[in-house]
Amino acid sequence: AAVYLTYFVLGLGIFTFIRETGFGKTFYWIAAVVAILAGLLEIKDYFWYGKGFSLQMIPGASERLKHYTSYLKKMDHEHPLVSLGIAFFLGMFVVFIELPCTGAPYLAILGLISQGSYAEGIPWLLLYNLIFILPLLVIIGLVYTGKTSKQLESWRKENRGLMRLGIGLILLALGAYMLWAII
Repeated sequence: AAVYLTYFVLGLGIFTFIRETGFGKTFYWIAAVVAILAGLLEIKDYFWYGKGFSLQMIPGASERLKHYTSYLKKMDHEHPLVSLGIAFFLGMFVVFIELPCTGAPYLAILGLISQGSYAEGIPWLLLYNLIFILPLLVIIGLVYTGKTSKQLESWRKENRGLMRLGIGLILLALGAYMLWAII
């Protein structure tokens, strides 16, 4: 819920800024170019994972996240209601530290929806954010049904190249479509 709401509020803020400043066309061009560049970086990681510049979390963020998560585990036993609040803020924190990874597709989507009205854009923003958090919901479901974090991490490592390739191709196609549509 925290990840969904945080992304929605950020998206709504950016969407409003674009609409109110008349920055739509420029933002659209920038978002298309960013999508293409991010797509190329993701495809590069399919072939040369971890070499050179990559779209990844802010350095040191995963260690902070582990620290906060361990604190949350301790609080869960002592103060269950407080731990829910901490979990919500942790979800918000995750959004900000993963922006280098997730920002390019989000900018592209905001660029696309910013060409329409609020009545057209808000439902698309709500839908995109739901689609965006679906993998998180699947992971939560898998953990709930007995999968361990070690099993999930092993699967992620085995498939990260293909995931990067798929995301890269989608971003390239999205960016190319955006440029084709405006030209």
